[in-house]
Amino acid sequence: MRLYMSRQADSAPRYCFEQCMQLMLGGIPTVLGVALRGVAYRAMLKMDGVAAIEAGARLRFANRIRLGAGSYIDQNVYIHAAPSGVEIGAGSYVMHGSVLHVYNFRGLPDAGIWIGCNSLIGEMNVLRGQGGIHIGDRVYTSPMCQLIAVNHVFDDPSVPFIQQGITAQGIHVEDDVWLGSGVVVTDGVRIGKGAVVAAGAVVTKDVPPHTVVGGVPAKVIREITIEKARTARGMVFLSEEEGARR
Repeated sequence: MRLYMSRQADSAPRYCFEQCMQLMLGGIPTVLGVALRGVAYRAMLKMDGVAAIEAGARLRFANRIRLGAGSYIDQNVYIHAAPSGVEIGAGSYVMHGSVLHVYNFRGLPDAGIWIGCNSLIGEMNVLRGQGGIHIGDRVYTSPMCQLIAVNHVFDDPSVPFIQQGITAQGIHVEDDVWLGSGVVVTDGVRIGKGAVVAAGAVVTKDVPPHTVVGGVPAKVIREITIEKARTARGMVFLSEEEGARR
């Protein structure tokens, strides 16, 4: 029991407090529940301004979670900040069923998950942050993406891989990146600013800025240029507000 609670919160009293808070308020639906959690959850996590947390969201090591103003946590999201922390920037969304798990019980120095402003983590994403995941501003991930900032060592055939340790180099996703559905990003990768990763790609190496990559393993398909944007602009549909700005 002691081991279990140490994997859920900083201390036994803290575990009891966080679990009771979520038991009382975590399942209340509709805007009423969002409003109640937006006020009461400030006692157990860090919230800059007003943030929205839907019913069914599960939070572990909640005192190590920081939500920016206007951020949104959808139904059935699981955030486990143990113990290095998860930060979600202002105006960013984490959509239905996603898992953000730091999972740092080895004292890894760079563990954690940091998401910038106005980004969107799509439905059913999995982010494993042992080596640290840094996501910039205006990054969109489509449904069922996986960012796994950890890797098992398996070089010695005479030893089970679970006894050979892990590596945790971290993942960096720079500003204005779009990851298509089902993308897998492996440990040690940096995705450059403005890049697009095609659906189903497995990214094992750094992605240059302003390129489109795809495949298994992912390779550069083309560059993103002003000339391409000009030829495509006539086919793009914008909202009235966006059209007026242009």
